[in-house]
Amino acid sequence: MADFKDIIGQEHIKKNLLSAIAKNKPSHAYIIAGEQGNGRTMLTEAFIKTLLCTGNIEKKHSIRFHLQENPSDLKAVLGLDACDICKSCLQSESHNNPDVTYVTHEGASISVDDIREQVNNRVDIKPLVSDYKIFVIRDADKMTEEAQNALLKTIEEPPEYVIIILISENENTLLSTILSRCVVLKTRPIDKKTIAEYLSNTLQMEPYSAEIAANFCQGNMGRAIHFAGSENFIELKNSVLSLMKRIDSMLAVDIVDAINKIAEDRQQINDYLDLMLLWYRDILMFKVTKDANILLYKDEYSAISEQASKRGYEDIEHIIDGISTAKLRLAANVNFETAIELMLLNIKDGC
Repeated sequence: MADFKDIIGQEHIKKNLLSAIAKNKPSHAYIIAGEQGNGRTMLTEAFIKTLLCTGNIEKKHSIRFHLQENPSDLKAVLGLDACDICKSCLQSESHNNPDVTYVTHEGASISVDDIREQVNNRVDIKPLVSDYKIFVIRDADKMTEEAQNALLKTIEEPPEYVIIILISENENTLLSTILSRCVVLKTRPIDKKTIAEYLSNTLQMEPYSAEIAANFCQGNMGRAIHFAGSENFIELKNSVLSLMKRIDSMLAVDIVDAINKIAEDRQQINDYLDLMLLWYRDILMFKVTKDANILLYKDEYSAISEQASKRGYEDIEHIIDGISTAKLRLAANVNFETAIELMLLNIKDGC
């Protein structure tokens, strides 16, 4: 389980949660929202461990006093973290703290019975070993409307020791009445340079690949870390580059072969298309600037330069739109082969 110091980025959320801990004034309900891989669970677990930690009490008091004297110095709270050695921290690490409940569900959705049995029926039971009783609802987007209404009753008038944390990919799927009663903390994309440096320096990823992964992951650190350790990512990138460099000269039979090859790994089609978009982004940027230093695919300078000279601005933009359209069609469950064929033919027509 990560500590706050281990979480890259999301400083605005860390300051909010750590300030609440230091002041001993946590909210009764939080929504931590954002796409998967952006640290929602890590932030939640770091908050719980640090809040319940009994080994950092003196530090909490010191920072609380500092904030009373310097209320705007929220950077000071970033020095607060769990001790990692007290009994509470060890319980948090093993998800074995009796005062922390992670709501579970068996079906595709979180039902009203799940909320009633695991939250509402337990809130009146006082904490056993801590000052707080915490309920964590992961995938809160999956709560049915009935479940949300049942939870609302608890959020409206919770016992003073209760904290409810909803982890959600999209807070807009939750009822407005729940949103209005929670502190909503939304994760933000992490700077590409920060991701690339982390992949290169901490995970020992080759700098060229780290830069591509950082741009490819669009600010999502979890996604970047996943691909940093994945040989499949390198294979996927090489497959995309091979297709992009020869598509201009491909015959109809070659297009069919390409469609079949892409279809073999259709589970990763969005990643495949994102790598294609980065390729044409490079072509467009080079055509505009003639600066090889800004290329993501720096090793492919010759091929990018050649394609930039052959294609007009409108053609490149048309191709980029075509790839984006293919992503939308696939998300709408349009026939896979048809969507990919139209996209590849669109790229060929743009040469």
